[in-house]
Amino acid sequence: MEFALTDEQLALQATARRFAESEIAPAAAHYDQTGEFPREIIRKAWELGLSSTCIPSEYGGVGLSAVESCLITEEIAWGCSGMGTSIMCNDLGLMPIVIAGTNEQKKEWLSACAESFKLVSFCLSEPEAGSDVAGLQLQCEKDGDAYLLQGTKCWITNGGVADLYTVFATLDRASRHGGICAFIVPTSTPGITIGKKEEKMGQRASDTRVIHFDGVRVPAAQRLGQEGEGFKIAMRTLDRTRPPIGALATGIARRALEESLKYARERKAFGFPIGGFQAVQFMLADMAKDIEAARLLTLQSAWMVDRGLRASKHSSIAKCFATDAAMRITTDAVQIFGGNGYTKEYPVEKLMRDAKLMQIYEGTNQIQRLVIARELLKG
Repeated sequence: MEFALTDEQLALQATARRFAESEIAPAAAHYDQTGEFPREIIRKAWELGLSSTCIPSEYGGVGLSAVESCLITEEIAWGCSGMGTSIMCNDLGLMPIVIAGTNEQKKEWLSACAESFKLVSFCLSEPEAGSDVAGLQLQCEKDGDAYLLQGTKCWITNGGVADLYTVFATLDRASRHGGICAFIVPTSTPGITIGKKEEKMGQRASDTRVIHFDGVRVPAAQRLGQEGEGFKIAMRTLDRTRPPIGALATGIARRALEESLKYARERKAFGFPIGGFQAVQFMLADMAKDIEAARLLTLQSAWMVDRGLRASKHSSIAKCFATDAAMRITTDAVQIFGGNGYTKEYPVEKLMRDAKLMQIYEGTNQIQRLVIARELLKG
């Protein structure tokens, strides 16, 4: 069992860390306050090979492993998880093509995203189908050699700025997961309407939208896999993208610990730095042990993905543990800062707001516990 990173992985990690320190962290408060989309920062991440990392080298991409993707993601999330979410959304949106695309589809769509800067969204969630993916309502009706998409998606990351969507729709709502299909849909396709931008509590640098599809015509050549395989494609995608969610949470938590350590050394009470009080020391120790555990669980699940092992249980464990830990750690960070922590003058209140979303998206942590339990009961 080898826990050391290779020289190449260490160099990649260092590049992501420098980028987070120089480009992301200094701008994080601005984009959190304004809600603007940090396109140029995300473009720079793409130029450095820190975005769209799942595109294989044969299609012009960097072809990073899941472990390497997690190393990058933790560093970027340390700077700002809202920007991190928008950056890693490209991999979420492209993964269905990597998993289920034909060679021709990969050449057309993956190569285009490797050659020039593009943003991609993963369109799965709906107003009445978040955790219950099989209950999605977006209809796809066959029309000759094409499909007509009718319905609405919501909570779509990068939805208002993307160039390309991977969209999941159903041929037959009564068939539930058996009727779902997956499609590649350029956002310039007629019939697509971008809805309102969500005003979120946290991760405000990330663009989140409602998307309406009104008779959107998609050629059959842009369907991924066979009819009815969309649910399987979505689940395989999420198994592979949940480790980076754990890495995002670990990055948030690590930043909270670092800020807390700095404050505990400087802030005095009763004439002494508060880091000298056992009550604060115990909080710091709990933060540190949970971060170490979250990182190990995340990298283990990513390692399994890289080796083609079934990772549903371990990916869910990593996502659930790391995101719950991030919420606890950021809450404790605000507590250590006291009244200062509740103000926007210090970064920990933002970290706490950002961490909450981690327990919700890409499957709530209640759903992760269901997945874990079902995997255990299956033996």
